[in-house]
Amino acid sequence: MADKVREDDAIRGVVERLTSAFSATHSPADVEAAVAKTHASFMDRPVREFVPVLVERKARALLSESSG
Repeated sequence: MADKVREDDAIRGVVERLTSAFSATHSPADVEAAVAKTHASFMDRPVREFVPVLVERKARALLSESSG
């Protein structure tokens, strides 16, 4: 349970950082959607420790691609 809370907190931090980083090109809803989509792609992974880092990298790349 504590791991789930910690991961959820970390994912909220990812959303905040990426919302700030992409504020000129993407709405907060777009950022949240990209993070949620990316996070969902890791749901079946048994090792959760690095999921927030991987989500941030993958979501950042996804948002960068769509920025043009």
